[in-house]
Amino acid sequence: MNQRKILVTCALPYANGAIHLGHLMEAIQTDIWVRLQKLQGHDCIYVCADDTHGTAIMLSAEAQGITPEQLIAKVKIEHERDYADFLVEFDNFHSTHSEENRALLESIYKSLDANGHINRRTIRQLFDPEKELFLADRYITGTCPKCKAAGQYGDNCEVCGSTYSPAQLIDPRSSISGTTPVEKESEHFFFALPEFSAMLKEWTRSGTLQESVANKLSEWLDDELQEWDISRDAPYFGFEIPGAPGKYFYVWVDAPIGYMASFKNYCDRKQLNFDEYWNAESTCEVYHFIGKDIVNFHTLLWPAMLTSAGYRTPTAIHAHGFLTVDGTKMSKSRGTFINARTYLEHLNPEYLRYFLAAKLSSGIDDLDLNLDDFLLRVNSDLVGKVVNIASRCAGFIGKGFGGMLTEQVDDPELLQSMQSAKEEITEHFNQREFGKAIRLIMAQADKANQYINDKQPWVLAKTDTQSTELQAICSTGINAFRLLICYLKPVVPAMAAQAEEFLGVEPLLWKDIDALLLGHKINKFKPLMTRVENDKVAAMVIATQNEFRQQSSAKRKKEIAVAADSSGLEPEIEFDDFARVDLRVARIVKAEHVEGADKLLKLQLDVGLDKHGDSLTRTVFSGIKSAYNPDDLVGQLTVLVANLKPRKMKFGLSEGMILAAGPGGEEIWLLEPHSGAEPGMRIT
Repeated sequence: MNQRKILVTCALPYANGAIHLGHLMEAIQTDIWVRLQKLQGHDCIYVCADDTHGTAIMLSAEAQGITPEQLIAKVKIEHERDYADFLVEFDNFHSTHSEENRALLESIYKSLDANGHINRRTIRQLFDPEKELFLADRYITGTCPKCKAAGQYGDNCEVCGSTYSPAQLIDPRSSISGTTPVEKESEHFFFALPEFSAMLKEWTRSGTLQESVANKLSEWLDDELQEWDISRDAPYFGFEIPGAPGKYFYVWVDAPIGYMASFKNYCDRKQLNFDEYWNAESTCEVYHFIGKDIVNFHTLLWPAMLTSAGYRTPTAIHAHGFLTVDGTKMSKSRGTFINARTYLEHLNPEYLRYFLAAKLSSGIDDLDLNLDDFLLRVNSDLVGKVVNIASRCAGFIGKGFGGMLTEQVDDPELLQSMQSAKEEITEHFNQREFGKAIRLIMAQADKANQYINDKQPWVLAKTDTQSTELQAICSTGINAFRLLICYLKPVVPAMAAQAEEFLGVEPLLWKDIDALLLGHKINKFKPLMTRVENDKVAAMVIATQNEFRQQSSAKRKKEIAVAADSSGLEPEIEFDDFARVDLRVARIVKAEHVEGADKLLKLQLDVGLDKHGDSLTRTVFSGIKSAYNPDDLVGQLTVLVANLKPRKMKFGLSEGMILAAGPGGEEIWLLEPHSGAEPGMRIT
């Protein structure tokens, strides 16, 4: 077998928050694939880094009273610790705020500029006069110019689904300071992406991408590509553009270059040749594992930049879907937006590694972490099938035969059958069809357990604890266990290390599947993995909910303080205006998604009886989809603004408004009357 030279990366976590299970799904998927390559004898290097630049980092550091450099240094320690505790084994974990990244970024930019692929022009943007910075769309809120809904972001309305420019918002406000932004001109730098349209059409269909990703990209490539703004104005935490004081590279320019920078740092430490991997004629392999939400940066901008600068493009980019928990996207309020550290305080990291492996495929479909399935699958497979084989056989070998395995096994056909699955299992792992590989491995475990059940060594031991037959049967079982551990080593490396100690062998390699362990002395068996306990899973969820409540409380206190100090409050109203608002208790009798709307749910409300005694219902469209699953809302009481004039929306007529509180996103809470309230009851 020829040894391949492979460089692998996963997406860079942003240095403004903790590692959570979504990050871990990608890092673990990549880690399993890398471990397999290394076990097969290939020269495979796995690098990553923290993504450290941007306005959010700058503002977060300011809020904490520290410098951005101090913030990213602290976060890097936490990120490296969390990844390591989940047995994600990076060969190098670096930072985009590094001299390697600065040097590569400036070199690539100068090449793009020299090749005529950087254009400069003046644009108008909204500017926060108090903070003295230009505002990205997400830092601007105001009233939708189409449907007049308040509190909408600077690029699209969550209520009617309209898109617009921040300058079109009515009464725009900076969400950073609360002040009214002003328009201001600034020169920006643009990468000439449209000039690479033909190259990208060919490259995206070259087998480098999954077919579904290539199909999606073809839709974008059939339309006219736009030049890409690669600059930001001071103040901004990042690297300054050479020859342009006060102008900084946008974070998405230096983030992918961070892959190269982390590898360059590794090469300098290990005396490796960086250019061997990254020059345009390189025969080495480069793979990126990323989430489907950042496909456009990695498959359009990144290969175009590399091509212009004279570097090679990736061998393949492997995209994956999102991680959901119990059927819905991760939610802080429901306790399912689980941070790595919270998980580790309650559960074994290899439980998660195994469960993810059992569910992962090569596609971009979302993966659901159903907590009940998680518990059952780990207990059934790892504990009930794999570890069980060793625990059933090891005691007899230790007590009756001094730990010595036989020179010949009782059932060579069984073991040959398990070994013959190697080629198919290897192919599944190599193609990132981890779920298929795990199913095939567990089929081998089922065969081994059936063999032991049929042979019943415990019955033989009752009459003779030192019979040759007993030794051969248990030696066969131990060899079956060893083969399963070989297959599972990329997935559960810590459990494999414990098994290697029990077996008394050197670290297992993929080629060891081809041989058996005969005439060999094993050590005393110790439990390799305990069962997942339901109360520990529940405790993890509760701990996550408590973290969320504490964070939300602190965040809300800060928002109140900022609002009180800002000039961005809404104009005062008279009490008579407020008294005209008719608030009624309503029961949600039906809730459903709205086709074509990213943020809306359609609610049918029971508002009691009208003056004739007939049931009174209202239909309301509400922008709470980010926080609620429709099925969970049915039967819940809420508060309706009953005398609000109906509003014709893109998706239908909305006959009122339900009341909710919170900063938005997943942090929205419907106001819920006490349980004794009845639909139609007026709230005063």
